[in-house]
Amino acid sequence: MQDKTPTPRKITILGAGSIGLSFAAVFADSGAHVRLVDPDIARRAAADLEIAVHQAAIGAAGLTRGGAGVINVLDQAGTSIADADLILECGPEDVTAKQAIFADILSHVSREAVVATASSAITISQIVPEPERQRRCLVAHPVNPPSVLRIIELVPAPGTDPDATKTASDVFRAVGFEAVQLGHEIEGFVLNRLQSAVLREAYRLVDEGVTDAAGIDTVMRMGLGPRWALSGPFETAELNTPGGIKAHAARMGPAYKRIGEDRGETVDWNSDLVAKVDAQRRSVLPAGALPKRVAWRSSAVARLVAERDKLMQD
Repeated sequence: MQDKTPTPRKITILGAGSIGLSFAAVFADSGAHVRLVDPDIARRAAADLEIAVHQAAIGAAGLTRGGAGVINVLDQAGTSIADADLILECGPEDVTAKQAIFADILSHVSREAVVATASSAITISQIVPEPERQRRCLVAHPVNPPSVLRIIELVPAPGTDPDATKTASDVFRAVGFEAVQLGHEIEGFVLNRLQSAVLREAYRLVDEGVTDAAGIDTVMRMGLGPRWALSGPFETAELNTPGGIKAHAARMGPAYKRIGEDRGETVDWNSDLVAKVDAQRRSVLPAGALPKRVAWRSSAVARLVAERDKLMQD
């Protein structure tokens, strides 16, 4: 892979749906020249107004960089593929459609550009089955809307060049994303696997009459959501239990194991796995810093709840 500047000069986005428009606003705000391509005349006509909405959201979130890049809205890609630093496919979540789009991209691209798809669950090896053609291809899975939710999952195929993944990471980090690189392909990636686990149990609880949809949403909004927004599940677990991850696993692991087995979803809460997670957490937060982090979480949750309650009144 060729060396690239931290922020690419030319971005080609294929698809003017909500994800493509959101990405266009982000890259333009960082100063890039964006070519937004969509054959649908209605989508092209609506692009300017919808991009302005994303730009306003970027400002409201305090993420504006003021790069004043240019966005050209096109009906066909033309030469914008051949000279792009990054080609980002944001088309339909349909493997056949994506296969056709990537086949066209790979037949026209003439540089060592990274070619990424914003697929929600379809892997690159499904889109580009031939390992020798996967070298510059990967998934760049965002959270909707990426204009303000700045996390990107980078998922290489078995044939993806590690330099391509690094380049993609550098590009997205340069415009304000936290990039999480997955070690290998897995359907649904990380975000949708976590989300699907919650939704599967939510549907079951409604089906069994344990509570209704409103009850599920209330528990998440009032309980789990604020804590996870600040800490994520592993950090939340150890901040809730004196002694950290190991103490939490010892206290709650047996109950969680029974719950999983009741649903046919078993996890072996073995000591080696718990020790692995604990070691990864300690590399982020030393054990001696846990009390201070617990105090921070209490204060931060209070402020987050105050803002949430204001927003709920809008």
